Amino acid sequence: MSNSIGEKFRITSFGTSHGVAVGAIVDGCPANLELSQEDIQKELDKRKPGTSSVTTPRKEADEVQILSGIFEGKTDGTPITGVIFNKNQHSKDYSMFKDTPRPSHGDFGWMMKYGNYDYNGGGRGSGRITIGHVIGGAIAKKLLKTQNIEIFSHVTQIGDIVAEPQDYDTIKENIEKNPVRCGDLKAAKEMEELILAKKEEGDSVGGIVETIAVNVPAGLGEPVFERLDGDLARILMNIGAVKGVEIGLGFDVANHFGSQINDEYTVENDKIITKTNNSGGIIGGMSNGMPIVSRIAIKPTPSISKCQDSIDLNTKENKKIEIKGRHDPCICPRVTVVAESSTAIVLADHMIRSGFIHPTNLKI
Repeated sequence: MSNSIGEKFRITSFGTSHGVAVGAIVDGCPANLELSQEDIQKELDKRKPGTSSVTTPRKEADEVQILSGIFEGKTDGTPITGVIFNKNQHSKDYSMFKDTPRPSHGDFGWMMKYGNYDYNGGGRGSGRITIGHVIGGAIAKKLLKTQNIEIFSHVTQIGDIVAEPQDYDTIKENIEKNPVRCGDLKAAKEMEELILAKKEEGDSVGGIVETIAVNVPAGLGEPVFERLDGDLARILMNIGAVKGVEIGLGFDVANHFGSQINDEYTVENDKIITKTNNSGGIIGGMSNGMPIVSRIAIKPTPSISKCQDSIDLNTKENKKIEIKGRHDPCICPRVTVVAESSTAIVLADHMIRSGFIHPTNLKI
């Protein structure tokens, strides 16, 4: 089982949805980075459940405890361990799935591969495991901030409702004003109404989350097999509900000619930039100094209360199931911080690997 990612800046995730705790160990963060429990908590608060009508009603404070890696308010170069204890599990809601895999969940694969599977809340395969991503990402974002790199994510589509493009400052301002975390306030209202309508029907809805990283220097990425876009696609695709990843124009490049979408170079304020950013800030597997833009397609939450077909793995007989418990009718709003965190982890790793950040001591 693979639970770690990163080369120089490495995250190891642990825990299960209904187990004692979840968390992450962050290894490779240089010493002398000012870091507090509050820095991590403010990121975790963006993904915790029960914060609005469009999220699961499961109530978890998700209060992080830092067990190691910080001395006198700064990192000391040793592994940073962050843990969150689960306090509001309803495991009885899952007993019926011990031998009956839920449609479009990972249950069947886990059962076939490992045999001994914690089916409560999806166990290790639960979306709750992304707490580890956010702990690692909070530290990565603080590290990247020392280099003036900023990352933000927003919801651009829910169902068939698509947000109108906005400038970066407007997006950053507006995502804090609505529970969907959409940069277009008009579309956000329509998205919220759609999510609540599907919730009332016992159904769910998917969408698209876009992530933007600004002030990234040119030259990050390790061609051929550890390209920056390849590493970003890998970590973003490793978010459980993601079924597609795009960089820049993504699949839309197939609808254009080279003369239409090539990013031509120019000089502005003595800095080399491109006139357009159709490549999403990455060319040849390396950053080119333009904003890095990625999008992820997120499937509708598979836990719905409508009656569905499955089988009993012991008898091989067909079985009807109705999923109880507390689930998000749409997870896109809570995925935004996970996408930010995942992007930050990759960028922090490559910043260290490429020599922009000292690997052991920020004061050097």
